[in-house]
Amino acid sequence: MSTYLGKIGELTLKGSNLKEFERRLMHNAQLYLEGVKSHIRLFAGRLYIDADDSACPAIEFMLNHLIGITGWAKAHVCEKNIESIKAAVMEEALKAKERGAKSFKVDTRRADKSFPLTSYQINCQTADDIYDKNLLTVDVHKPDVVINIEIRDRVFVFCDQNVGCRGLPVGVSGKGLLLLSGGIDSPVAGYRMMRRGMNVDAVYFHSYPYTSEEAQQKVEKLAETIANYGVSVHLNIIPFTDTQMRIKERAPAAWTTLMLRVCMMKTANMIAERIGAQCIITGESLGQVASQTIENMTVTEAFAERPLLRPLVGLDKEEIVDTANFIDTYETSILPYEDCCVLFSPRHPVLRGTVEEAQDIYKKLEIDELIQQAFDNRVVKRYSARDYTIAHYPATITADN
Repeated sequence: MSTYLGKIGELTLKGSNLKEFERRLMHNAQLYLEGVKSHIRLFAGRLYIDADDSACPAIEFMLNHLIGITGWAKAHVCEKNIESIKAAVMEEALKAKERGAKSFKVDTRRADKSFPLTSYQINCQTADDIYDKNLLTVDVHKPDVVINIEIRDRVFVFCDQNVGCRGLPVGVSGKGLLLLSGGIDSPVAGYRMMRRGMNVDAVYFHSYPYTSEEAQQKVEKLAETIANYGVSVHLNIIPFTDTQMRIKERAPAAWTTLMLRVCMMKTANMIAERIGAQCIITGESLGQVASQTIENMTVTEAFAERPLLRPLVGLDKEEIVDTANFIDTYETSILPYEDCCVLFSPRHPVLRGTVEEAQDIYKKLEIDELIQQAFDNRVVKRYSARDYTIAHYPATITADN
Protein backbone atom coordinates (compact mmCIF):
# COMPACT_ATOMS: atom_id res chain seq x y z
CA MET A 1 0.00 0.00 0.00
CA SER A 2 1.24 3.49 -0.89
CA THR A 3 0.12 6.84 0.53
CA TYR A 4 0.31 10.26 -1.09
CA LEU A 5 -0.29 13.72 0.33
CA GLY A 6 -1.35 16.68 -1.80
CA LYS A 7 -1.01 20.15 -0.31
CA ILE A 8 -4.08 22.29 -0.99
CA GLY A 9 -3.31 25.81 -2.13
CA GLU A 10 -5.35 28.92 -2.85
CA LEU A 11 -8.78 27.47 -2.21
CA THR A 12 -8.05 27.22 1.54
CA LEU A 13 -8.35 31.03 1.62
CA LYS A 14 -12.03 30.82 0.68
CA GLY A 15 -14.72 31.58 3.24
CA SER A 16 -18.25 30.26 3.40
CA ASN A 17 -17.96 28.70 -0.08
CA LEU A 18 -14.86 26.65 0.81
CA LYS A 19 -16.83 23.40 0.77
CA GLU A 20 -17.91 24.02 -2.82
CA PHE A 21 -14.27 24.36 -3.90
CA GLU A 22 -13.25 21.28 -1.93
CA ARG A 23 -16.05 19.22 -3.46
CA ARG A 24 -14.94 20.24 -6.93
CA LEU A 25 -11.31 19.32 -6.21
CA MET A 26 -12.39 15.92 -4.91
CA HIS A 27 -14.69 15.43 -7.90
CA ASN A 28 -11.85 16.19 -10.32
CA ALA A 29 -9.45 13.86 -8.52
CA GLN A 30 -12.02 11.07 -8.68
CA LEU A 31 -12.51 11.63 -12.42
CA TYR A 32 -8.76 11.19 -12.98
CA LEU A 33 -8.77 7.99 -10.93
CA GLU A 34 -12.07 6.47 -12.00
CA GLY A 35 -11.53 2.72 -11.99
CA VAL A 36 -8.10 3.01 -10.32
CA LYS A 37 -7.55 1.06 -7.09
CA SER A 38 -7.37 3.96 -4.65
CA HIS A 39 -9.09 5.77 -1.79
CA ILE A 40 -9.20 9.59 -1.78
CA ARG A 41 -10.14 11.97 1.00
CA LEU A 42 -9.72 15.67 1.67
CA PHE A 43 -9.21 16.97 5.20
CA ALA A 44 -7.64 20.02 6.86
CA GLY A 45 -5.80 21.34 3.82
CA ARG A 46 -4.49 17.99 2.61
CA LEU A 47 -5.55 15.58 -0.12
CA TYR A 48 -4.86 12.00 0.97
CA ILE A 49 -4.63 9.11 -1.47
CA ASP A 50 -4.13 5.51 -0.35
CA ALA A 51 -3.57 3.11 -3.21
CA ASP A 52 -2.21 -0.28 -4.19
CA ASP A 53 1.41 -0.04 -5.26
CA SER A 54 0.35 -0.99 -8.80
CA ALA A 55 -1.70 2.22 -9.01
CA CYS A 56 1.24 4.55 -8.25
CA PRO A 57 1.88 5.63 -11.88
CA ALA A 58 -1.75 6.75 -12.32
CA ILE A 59 -1.78 8.47 -8.92
CA GLU A 60 1.37 10.40 -9.72
CA PHE A 61 0.04 11.38 -13.14
CA MET A 62 -3.08 12.76 -11.44
CA LEU A 63 -1.10 14.69 -8.83
CA ASN A 64 1.13 16.21 -11.52
CA HIS A 65 -1.90 17.51 -13.43
CA LEU A 66 -4.63 18.16 -10.86
CA ILE A 67 -5.11 21.92 -10.64
CA GLY A 68 -5.64 23.14 -7.08
CA ILE A 69 -2.67 21.65 -5.22
CA THR A 70 0.65 23.40 -4.66
CA GLY A 71 2.70 20.26 -4.16
CA TRP A 72 2.57 16.56 -3.37
CA ALA A 73 4.69 13.80 -1.90
CA LYS A 74 4.74 10.06 -1.43
CA ALA A 75 4.71 9.59 2.34
CA HIS A 76 5.90 7.02 4.85
CA VAL A 77 3.01 6.33 7.26
CA CYS A 78 3.97 5.23 10.76
CA GLU A 79 2.45 4.71 14.18
CA LYS A 80 1.74 7.68 16.42
CA ASN A 81 4.67 7.41 18.81
CA ILE A 82 8.11 8.95 18.86
CA GLU A 83 10.01 5.69 18.34
CA SER A 84 8.09 4.88 15.16
CA ILE A 85 8.60 8.44 13.95
CA LYS A 86 12.35 8.23 14.61
CA ALA A 87 12.56 5.01 12.61
CA ALA A 88 10.67 6.53 9.67
CA VAL A 89 12.82 9.68 9.71
CA MET A 90 16.00 7.56 9.81
CA GLU A 91 14.77 5.61 6.79
CA GLU A 92 14.20 8.85 4.86
CA ALA A 93 17.67 10.09 5.87
CA LEU A 94 19.30 6.92 4.59
CA LYS A 95 17.50 7.28 1.25
CA ALA A 96 18.59 10.91 1.03
CA LYS A 97 22.21 9.99 1.71
CA GLU A 98 22.08 7.35 -1.04
CA ARG A 99 20.92 10.11 -3.42
CA GLY A 100 23.94 12.23 -2.49
CA ALA A 101 22.52 14.55 0.17
CA LYS A 102 25.01 15.80 2.76
CA SER A 103 22.91 18.10 4.96
CA PHE A 104 19.37 18.02 6.32
CA LYS A 105 16.81 19.53 8.60
CA VAL A 106 13.59 18.18 10.10
CA ASP A 107 10.37 20.16 9.83
CA THR A 108 7.40 19.02 11.93
CA ARG A 109 3.77 20.13 11.67
CA ARG A 110 1.74 18.94 14.66
CA ALA A 111 -1.87 19.28 13.55
CA ASP A 112 -2.90 16.89 16.33
CA LYS A 113 -2.16 18.96 19.44
CA SER A 114 -2.85 15.98 21.69
CA PHE A 115 0.47 14.46 20.71
CA PRO A 116 2.66 14.70 23.86
CA LEU A 117 5.72 16.32 22.22
CA THR A 118 5.91 19.77 20.63
CA SER A 119 7.06 20.25 17.05
CA TYR A 120 10.42 21.55 18.30
CA GLN A 121 10.92 18.51 20.56
CA ILE A 122 10.10 16.14 17.70
CA ASN A 123 12.56 17.96 15.45
CA CYS A 124 15.31 17.68 18.03
CA GLN A 125 14.78 14.04 18.94
CA THR A 126 14.55 12.78 15.37
CA ALA A 127 17.48 14.89 14.14
CA ASP A 128 19.73 13.75 17.02
CA ASP A 129 19.67 10.14 15.82
CA ILE A 130 20.77 11.14 12.30
CA TYR A 131 23.45 13.50 13.57
CA ASP A 132 24.80 10.99 16.11
CA LYS A 133 25.24 8.35 13.42
CA ASN A 134 27.12 10.88 11.22
CA LEU A 135 24.75 10.25 8.35
CA LEU A 136 24.08 13.90 7.49
CA THR A 137 25.00 17.28 8.93
CA VAL A 138 22.39 19.70 10.20
CA ASP A 139 21.76 22.83 8.13
CA VAL A 140 18.60 24.72 9.01
CA HIS A 141 19.13 27.42 6.37
CA LYS A 142 20.04 25.66 3.11
CA PRO A 143 19.78 21.91 3.65
CA ASP A 144 20.16 19.43 0.82
CA VAL A 145 17.03 17.70 2.05
CA VAL A 146 14.12 18.60 4.34
CA ILE A 147 12.53 15.67 6.16
CA ASN A 148 8.91 16.58 6.80
CA ILE A 149 6.81 15.14 9.61
CA GLU A 150 3.06 15.75 9.74
CA ILE A 151 1.19 14.53 12.80
CA ARG A 152 -2.49 14.27 12.01
CA ASP A 153 -4.86 11.32 12.44
CA ARG A 154 -1.83 9.36 11.28
CA VAL A 155 1.85 10.32 11.10
CA PHE A 156 3.27 11.08 7.66
CA VAL A 157 7.01 11.36 6.98
CA PHE A 158 8.32 12.43 3.59
CA CYS A 159 11.21 14.18 1.84
CA ASP A 160 10.64 14.67 -1.84
CA GLN A 161 7.96 17.28 -2.51
CA ASN A 162 6.91 17.63 -6.13
CA VAL A 163 5.58 20.87 -7.58
CA GLY A 164 1.83 20.90 -8.11
CA CYS A 165 -0.48 23.00 -10.29
CA ARG A 166 -1.50 26.00 -8.23
CA GLY A 167 -4.89 27.58 -8.78
CA LEU A 168 -8.57 26.89 -8.37
CA PRO A 169 -10.14 23.51 -9.19
CA VAL A 170 -11.31 23.29 -12.78
CA GLY A 171 -15.06 23.81 -12.95
CA VAL A 172 -15.62 26.47 -10.28
CA SER A 173 -15.37 29.44 -12.66
CA GLY A 174 -17.68 28.66 -15.55
CA LYS A 175 -16.79 27.67 -19.10
CA GLY A 176 -14.71 29.29 -21.81
CA LEU A 177 -14.00 28.66 -25.49
CA LEU A 178 -10.30 28.72 -26.46
CA LEU A 179 -9.13 29.68 -29.96
CA LEU A 180 -6.50 26.95 -30.26
CA SER A 181 -3.87 27.18 -32.98
CA GLY A 182 -0.74 25.12 -33.45
CA GLY A 183 1.46 27.79 -31.90
CA ILE A 184 3.06 28.17 -28.49
CA ASP A 185 0.71 30.77 -27.02
CA SER A 186 -2.85 29.46 -27.20
CA PRO A 187 -2.34 26.18 -25.26
CA VAL A 188 -0.69 28.23 -22.50
CA ALA A 189 -3.66 30.63 -22.51
CA GLY A 190 -6.05 27.70 -22.09
CA TYR A 191 -3.98 26.27 -19.24
CA ARG A 192 -3.86 29.61 -17.42
CA MET A 193 -7.65 29.90 -17.53
CA MET A 194 -7.95 26.32 -16.29
CA ARG A 195 -5.83 27.41 -13.34
CA ARG A 196 -8.45 30.03 -12.55
CA GLY A 197 -11.04 27.27 -12.29
CA MET A 198 -12.49 27.48 -15.80
CA ASN A 199 -13.68 24.56 -17.88
CA VAL A 200 -12.16 25.05 -21.33
CA ASP A 201 -13.28 23.73 -24.71
CA ALA A 202 -11.43 24.66 -27.89
CA VAL A 203 -11.92 25.57 -31.53
CA TYR A 204 -9.40 25.08 -34.34
CA PHE A 205 -9.74 26.55 -37.85
CA HIS A 206 -8.40 24.24 -40.56
CA SER A 207 -7.84 25.31 -44.18
CA TYR A 208 -7.13 22.10 -46.04
CA PRO A 209 -5.23 21.70 -48.38
CA TYR A 210 -3.45 24.97 -47.53
CA THR A 211 -2.86 23.61 -44.05
CA SER A 212 -1.83 19.97 -43.88
CA GLU A 213 -3.32 17.03 -42.03
CA GLU A 214 -0.16 17.11 -39.92
CA ALA A 215 -1.10 20.64 -38.81
CA GLN A 216 -4.47 19.36 -37.60
CA GLN A 217 -2.88 16.38 -35.86
CA LYS A 218 -0.53 18.80 -34.12
CA VAL A 219 -3.48 20.78 -32.74
CA GLU A 220 -5.25 17.59 -31.71
CA LYS A 221 -2.13 16.59 -29.77
CA LEU A 222 -2.12 20.00 -28.05
CA ALA A 223 -5.79 19.59 -27.12
CA GLU A 224 -5.04 16.14 -25.73
CA THR A 225 -2.17 17.54 -23.66
CA ILE A 226 -4.08 20.42 -22.09
CA ALA A 227 -7.00 18.07 -21.41
CA ASN A 228 -4.70 16.37 -18.90
CA TYR A 229 -4.94 19.56 -16.82
CA GLY A 230 -8.53 20.49 -17.61
CA VAL A 231 -9.95 16.99 -16.92
CA SER A 232 -11.51 17.00 -20.41
CA VAL A 233 -11.55 19.19 -23.54
CA HIS A 234 -13.86 19.16 -26.56
CA LEU A 235 -12.07 20.32 -29.73
CA ASN A 236 -14.25 21.84 -32.46
CA ILE A 237 -12.51 21.54 -35.84
CA ILE A 238 -13.84 24.12 -38.31
CA PRO A 239 -13.25 23.73 -42.08
CA PHE A 240 -12.30 27.29 -42.97
CA THR A 241 -10.88 27.04 -46.49
CA ASP A 242 -13.80 28.70 -48.31
CA THR A 243 -14.02 31.46 -45.74
CA GLN A 244 -10.33 32.16 -45.97
CA MET A 245 -10.34 32.19 -49.77
CA ARG A 246 -13.20 34.72 -49.76
CA ILE A 247 -11.14 36.97 -47.48
CA LYS A 248 -8.12 36.66 -49.77
CA GLU A 249 -10.24 37.50 -52.83
CA ARG A 250 -12.17 40.49 -51.48
CA ALA A 251 -10.35 42.03 -48.51
CA PRO A 252 -7.54 44.58 -48.94
CA ALA A 253 -4.24 42.69 -48.75
CA ALA A 254 -3.10 44.47 -45.61
CA TRP A 255 -6.32 43.47 -43.85
CA THR A 256 -6.38 39.72 -44.60
CA THR A 257 -5.01 38.54 -41.26
CA LEU A 258 -7.16 40.91 -39.24
CA MET A 259 -10.29 39.97 -41.17
CA LEU A 260 -9.45 36.32 -40.66
CA ARG A 261 -9.39 37.03 -36.91
CA VAL A 262 -12.75 38.77 -37.24
CA CYS A 263 -14.29 35.77 -39.02
CA MET A 264 -12.85 33.43 -36.44
CA MET A 265 -14.48 35.54 -33.76
CA LYS A 266 -17.83 35.41 -35.56
CA THR A 267 -17.58 31.60 -35.69
CA ALA A 268 -16.46 31.41 -32.06
CA ASN A 269 -19.59 33.35 -31.09
CA MET A 270 -21.71 30.60 -32.65
CA ILE A 271 -19.81 27.78 -30.95
CA ALA A 272 -19.87 29.56 -27.58
CA GLU A 273 -23.64 29.89 -27.92
CA ARG A 274 -24.00 26.20 -28.74
CA ILE A 275 -21.81 24.87 -25.89
CA GLY A 276 -22.79 27.42 -23.23
CA ALA A 277 -19.37 29.08 -22.98
CA GLN A 278 -19.48 32.37 -21.09
CA CYS A 279 -16.34 33.84 -22.66
CA ILE A 280 -13.84 33.45 -25.50
CA ILE A 281 -10.13 32.94 -24.76
CA THR A 282 -7.22 33.81 -27.04
CA GLY A 283 -3.44 33.54 -26.75
CA GLU A 284 -2.82 37.16 -27.74
CA SER A 285 0.04 39.07 -26.12
CA LEU A 286 0.12 42.83 -26.56
CA GLY A 287 2.48 43.92 -29.35
CA GLN A 288 3.74 40.42 -30.16
CA VAL A 289 2.62 40.43 -33.82
CA ALA A 290 0.82 42.85 -36.11
CA SER A 291 -2.67 41.59 -35.26
CA GLN A 292 -1.93 42.14 -31.57
CA THR A 293 -1.45 45.88 -31.46
CA ILE A 294 -3.90 47.52 -29.11
CA GLU A 295 -5.80 48.99 -32.08
CA ASN A 296 -6.12 45.63 -33.86
CA MET A 297 -7.05 43.85 -30.65
CA THR A 298 -9.81 46.43 -30.26
CA VAL A 299 -11.06 45.54 -33.74
CA THR A 300 -11.13 41.82 -32.92
CA GLU A 301 -12.93 42.40 -29.64
CA ALA A 302 -15.60 44.51 -31.34
CA PHE A 303 -16.86 41.37 -33.11
CA ALA A 304 -17.01 39.23 -29.94
CA GLU A 305 -20.43 38.73 -28.38
CA ARG A 306 -19.00 37.50 -25.09
CA PRO A 307 -16.15 38.72 -22.88
CA LEU A 308 -12.83 38.22 -24.68
CA LEU A 309 -10.17 37.03 -22.24
CA ARG A 310 -6.45 37.31 -23.03
CA PRO A 311 -4.56 35.70 -20.12
CA LEU A 312 -1.17 36.23 -21.83
CA VAL A 313 -1.69 39.88 -22.73
CA GLY A 314 1.08 41.20 -20.44
CA LEU A 315 3.56 38.32 -20.77
CA ASP A 316 6.66 38.21 -22.94
CA LYS A 317 7.63 35.23 -25.09
CA GLU A 318 10.12 33.84 -22.59
CA GLU A 319 7.49 33.67 -19.86
CA ILE A 320 5.05 31.97 -22.23
CA VAL A 321 7.68 29.43 -23.35
CA ASP A 322 8.51 28.60 -19.72
CA THR A 323 4.88 27.67 -19.10
CA ALA A 324 4.67 25.75 -22.40
CA ASN A 325 7.63 23.65 -21.26
CA PHE A 326 6.02 23.09 -17.86
CA ILE A 327 2.77 21.79 -19.36
CA ASP A 328 4.62 19.79 -22.05
CA THR A 329 3.17 21.58 -25.09
CA TYR A 330 6.30 23.38 -26.31
CA GLU A 331 7.85 20.54 -28.32
CA THR A 332 4.54 19.91 -30.07
CA SER A 333 3.94 23.61 -30.73
CA ILE A 334 7.27 24.08 -32.54
CA LEU A 335 6.68 21.24 -34.99
CA PRO A 336 6.98 22.72 -38.52
CA TYR A 337 3.31 22.54 -39.51
CA GLU A 338 1.91 26.04 -39.87
CA ASP A 339 -1.66 27.15 -39.29
CA CYS A 340 -3.84 29.20 -41.62
CA CYS A 341 -2.94 32.52 -39.95
CA VAL A 342 0.72 32.09 -40.89
CA LEU A 343 0.22 30.83 -44.43
CA PHE A 344 -2.04 33.71 -45.48
CA SER A 345 -0.18 36.51 -43.70
CA PRO A 346 0.22 39.68 -45.81
CA ARG A 347 3.66 41.15 -46.35
CA HIS A 348 2.68 44.50 -44.86
CA PRO A 349 -0.27 43.96 -42.47
CA VAL A 350 -2.35 46.81 -41.13
CA LEU A 351 -1.06 47.83 -37.69
CA ARG A 352 -3.70 50.28 -36.51
CA GLY A 353 -7.03 49.24 -37.90
CA THR A 354 -10.27 50.80 -36.74
CA VAL A 355 -13.57 49.17 -35.91
CA GLU A 356 -15.36 51.29 -38.50
CA GLU A 357 -13.00 50.18 -41.30
CA ALA A 358 -13.28 46.56 -40.21
CA GLN A 359 -17.07 46.65 -40.19
CA ASP A 360 -17.11 48.18 -43.68
CA ILE A 361 -14.72 45.56 -45.08
CA TYR A 362 -16.63 42.75 -43.38
CA LYS A 363 -19.88 43.81 -45.07
CA LYS A 364 -18.20 43.78 -48.46
CA LEU A 365 -16.98 40.24 -47.92
CA GLU A 366 -20.57 38.91 -47.87
CA ILE A 367 -19.21 36.03 -45.87
CA ASP A 368 -21.89 35.15 -43.30
CA GLU A 369 -23.18 32.21 -45.31
CA LEU A 370 -19.70 30.70 -45.61
CA ILE A 371 -19.17 31.09 -41.86
CA GLN A 372 -22.49 29.35 -41.21
CA GLN A 373 -21.48 26.48 -43.52
CA ALA A 374 -18.15 26.14 -41.72
CA PHE A 375 -19.98 26.01 -38.38
CA ASP A 376 -22.45 23.43 -39.65
CA ASN A 377 -19.65 21.20 -40.97
CA ARG A 378 -17.54 21.26 -37.79
CA VAL A 379 -16.16 18.05 -36.31
CA VAL A 380 -15.98 17.66 -32.53
CA LYS A 381 -13.40 15.48 -30.78
CA ARG A 382 -13.21 14.84 -27.04
CA TYR A 383 -10.04 14.32 -25.02
CA SER A 384 -9.87 13.47 -21.33
CA ALA A 385 -7.27 12.83 -18.66
CA ARG A 386 -8.93 9.49 -17.92
CA ASP A 387 -8.34 8.41 -21.53
CA TYR A 388 -4.65 9.11 -20.99
CA THR A 389 -4.65 6.98 -17.83
CA ILE A 390 -6.36 4.10 -19.62
CA ALA A 391 -3.94 4.30 -22.56
CA HIS A 392 -0.72 4.67 -20.60
CA TYR A 393 -1.43 2.90 -17.29
CA PRO A 394 -3.90 0.10 -18.17
CA ALA A 395 -2.63 -2.11 -15.33
CA THR A 396 -3.98 0.39 -12.79
CA ILE A 397 -7.60 0.04 -13.96
CA THR A 398 -9.81 -2.52 -12.22
CA ALA A 399 -11.30 -5.30 -14.32
CA ASP A 400 -14.88 -3.93 -14.16
CA ASN A 401 -13.95 -0.51 -15.60
